[in-house]
Amino acid sequence: MHRYRRRTFVFEIAIILITIAFLIPFFLLINVALKGDTDAFLSPAIAPPNPPTGSAFLDAWTGSATGSIPQGLLSSVIITGGSLIVLIAFGSIAAYTITRFPGKLSNGLYILFLIGIILPFQLGMVPVYVVLRSVGLVGTQLGMIILYSGLLMPLAVFLYTGFTRSLPREYEEAAQMDGSSRLQTFVRIIFPLLAPATGTVAILAGLVIWNDFFASLIFLSGSRNATIPVVIYGFVGANVSAWNVIFAGIIISMIPILLFYMFAQRRFIQGFAGGIKS
Repeated sequence: MHRYRRRTFVFEIAIILITIAFLIPFFLLINVALKGDTDAFLSPAIAPPNPPTGSAFLDAWTGSATGSIPQGLLSSVIITGGSLIVLIAFGSIAAYTITRFPGKLSNGLYILFLIGIILPFQLGMVPVYVVLRSVGLVGTQLGMIILYSGLLMPLAVFLYTGFTRSLPREYEEAAQMDGSSRLQTFVRIIFPLLAPATGTVAILAGLVIWNDFFASLIFLSGSRNATIPVVIYGFVGANVSAWNVIFAGIIISMIPILLFYMFAQRRFIQGFAGGIKS
């Protein structure tokens, strides 16, 4: 039985203060979004809305010249979902191959993936843009799926490799004795066991892809497939002083990824802990 000491009380107060500090930006975001146009322009951001209104959300949903919120959400869902499917499928297979077939080639490939995590994307932006433009994929959702899959594949392989190394080989050996091929063993036995790592890859990569602005602005600017960050950026230019509309658009764009995180957070924690342990 642990006694409640003064140090525990100090820790609790510190945690509460830190939580409040992290929640202040969200409070200001929601507070301004609930204001009318005049109230948002004249009153301080911390002042409560007088009266609260949801008109800013309707204006944000309608969109601007760069695109609408529904169109941006649909494009972001397609690009994020398609990229995650590629990352999970190929990343898990690559990690399984590296861990189960050790050797100089596997070690060299793993080192290359680690280097891919370290190197910034901006170093190869121009060549990548030229290649995608030459095959007609600039401004398309398929081009962005290929781009993000290549950029985040090193991270996916790294996370899957750390978790795969902790899996016992007895399950695979038993399945192979029953006549299963390597591919059948991976699909039916290994991949379900990688569910925590899959949740970790999905959340980390999904957050990066969903919130990415730089690559989307470069490769999708001016097209009808603009993602939600590019659409929100258009709000800043079209509504210079209408911060309530801008903040309302930001809140709408946060809802899908927050729901996804709430759904997959258990897998994320399990995968993160498993990766550290391994």
